[in-house]
Amino acid sequence: MKKIIKIILKISILAVLVYLIATSATILYYAHTDNQQKSDVAIVLGAGTINNEASPVFKERVNHAVNLYKEGTVSKIIITGGLGEGSVLADSQVAKQYALSLGVSDKDVLTEEESTITQENLVNAAEIMRENGFKSAVIVSDPLHMARAMLMAKDAGIQAVSSPTPTSAYKSFDTKLPFFLREEMYYCGYRILRIFS
Repeated sequence: MKKIIKIILKISILAVLVYLIATSATILYYAHTDNQQKSDVAIVLGAGTINNEASPVFKERVNHAVNLYKEGTVSKIIITGGLGEGSVLADSQVAKQYALSLGVSDKDVLTEEESTITQENLVNAAEIMRENGFKSAVIVSDPLHMARAMLMAKDAGIQAVSSPTPTSAYKSFDTKLPFFLREEMYYCGYRILRIFS
């Protein structure tokens, strides 16, 4: 009996390791793959504000969306992010002002102002897309965030391609590793939870 238990335990550990390796590979694939193509809109995932100014991470995401807009890849931008603790304006409104300062027309920037997490970013952005008749989107976020974002976009019913930011506030190994480990945990957790939802 003990031998059988040991075999089952070893198989279970191996299965978990294989799963973690597979999810890590998926995260790294999306981090290094830009699938941008002409789409109706770019969806910028929220990243918070600091003293009513878009955080460095958020600015890099907006910068990339604005480049897509100026290149003609997208004609509209949806910026997501609700009201952070202690903030007067929704994060998306603050980031919109930054996008306007970069030369984007006010009529071409829409904001989603209720979300606090990535899943809500995308579910609410999907509703904005439906309301405006947008059919396709480019999801914009940090490279290591893209795998989870794309899975959630699919679940939200968004026809989307991924375009990670070419620059990021997460530059050193000391900042990238915690971000990667966090994404590994969140990505695995989300995949497991959606089995039961």
